[in-house]
Amino acid sequence: MKNILLHKSRAFFLILSLLSVAGCSDLKEKPDFINPDTFYKSANELKLGVNAVYDDLNSGGFGFFYDRYVFECLIGGYQVGWEKGPLQFNLGNVNPADEYIEAYWGICYRSINRANAIIETAEAMKDPSNQALIDRLRGETLFLRAFYYYGLLSYFDDAPLSIKSTKNITELPSNSGGNRAIIDQIYADTKAAIELLPASYTGVDMGRATKWAAKSVLMKAQLWDEKWADAKVTAEDIINNSGITLYPDFAHNFDLAHENLGERIFEAQVSATASPNEYSQHSAHFNPEDFPSELGGSGWSWISTTQEFRAAYDPKDKRIAGTFIETYPTGRFGKINGTYPMVTWSPKADYNLSRFGGVVKSDANPKDPAQMIFGKAWSNKIAELDRRNSATEKNTIYIRLSDILLGHSEACNESGQGDPYASINKVRERAGIPALKGLTQATLRDAIIQERMQEFVFEQVMYPELRRKSKFGGPIDYLGKEIKHFAQKYNVDRVPKAKDYVLPLPVKELLGNPNVKQNATWQ
Repeated sequence: MKNILLHKSRAFFLILSLLSVAGCSDLKEKPDFINPDTFYKSANELKLGVNAVYDDLNSGGFGFFYDRYVFECLIGGYQVGWEKGPLQFNLGNVNPADEYIEAYWGICYRSINRANAIIETAEAMKDPSNQALIDRLRGETLFLRAFYYYGLLSYFDDAPLSIKSTKNITELPSNSGGNRAIIDQIYADTKAAIELLPASYTGVDMGRATKWAAKSVLMKAQLWDEKWADAKVTAEDIINNSGITLYPDFAHNFDLAHENLGERIFEAQVSATASPNEYSQHSAHFNPEDFPSELGGSGWSWISTTQEFRAAYDPKDKRIAGTFIETYPTGRFGKINGTYPMVTWSPKADYNLSRFGGVVKSDANPKDPAQMIFGKAWSNKIAELDRRNSATEKNTIYIRLSDILLGHSEACNESGQGDPYASINKVRERAGIPALKGLTQATLRDAIIQERMQEFVFEQVMYPELRRKSKFGGPIDYLGKEIKHFAQKYNVDRVPKAKDYVLPLPVKELLGNPNVKQNATWQ
């Protein structure tokens, strides 16, 4: 799917833009431009439209993936950066006019509107010889609409709900239904998608949404809704019936050889080779600042995690090698005897939050391994040090089996039903660390959060998870705890505030849509 989707969906963008905004109801003459009534005549044409709905999962400089990286920095020391977006979110400086919020919001609703048009067209399409394909494509689009709505629920309260394609500018959605309306729509879309989607694909279709991807989003929505018993049942269905198991090697979740396979339940297709117009600087955001430009370094390194977070891993944790860059050639000293000298991560290296805080010291002796150390924790999940930074090839992982396993343990723990240790201990067994047992409900809840943080660092899921499990000033406040620790550890002028726990609806939406009101926290 990777090459085909990326090639064809780009060419289809103009068509989809017209389909999603150009309406005919106000025109007396018969239009001669492309619209849903004149373009979609076959299942193959419909497939092009669905490809374009997938495409927003990876495209753009301020794209769906990068905006989530920025939002993750609200946690504080869990993920840090010096570029304007990550830095301001680290400091808790967020406002309704923020460009990352506006970009993410726009991407979600653009794709939702495209999905609405595709669903309506699929339901009306007459192509009897390809009905099975039409049904599957409708299922994929229902899943994608649910996925984008879950992406909105993850960061915003009271996002507007729209399930009809926009025909003219008077058809503006409302957010009067609040989070309840969004969650109920996710339930409806995922359950409908499950009935239409296959369990797996082969050949060029690998990478498309499966029934297990739809069930995964359903489970995540049930956790958000605190429907613990329902989430437990959904998770067990995936765990017991999908045939999906954990890779023996954690790093396989992030390499090229295992894309769209195994425990990687859903991922965005990314390839600068397949699509030269693809935004191809994904890896550059995470490359070390001193990685030689000759080898593909860019000096950006906008996002990393702290030395303290990296040092908290059990030294025997098998996830370390797949998660962090542990050694790399540095360009700080130029070439020595024809090669760049290597540096190695160490908890003893100097570290601070500045742009170059944590790289090897400029006065280190390149011949002394004890001095050739760095303290920053860069992402091996995302960086591609074996290629130039403009040649991104790694897919972006959105759902994998560990998410389901930890969700299952959470559902068991919160509901008091089933074995809350079985699934989390599968994650820990693969990591090579001891199994958990004998904890109270509260201490196991803490352990599940901690496991998520170490399992999913750099995957941009923890701000939503912490906000879901926290209440500002409440007895359970994981997000506030992280912010306080970050501020104290690094002398940052920041204290937790209610607005840290939810993003504001963007000001452009509020000014352009009288049917939408700002969420209560940001009013």
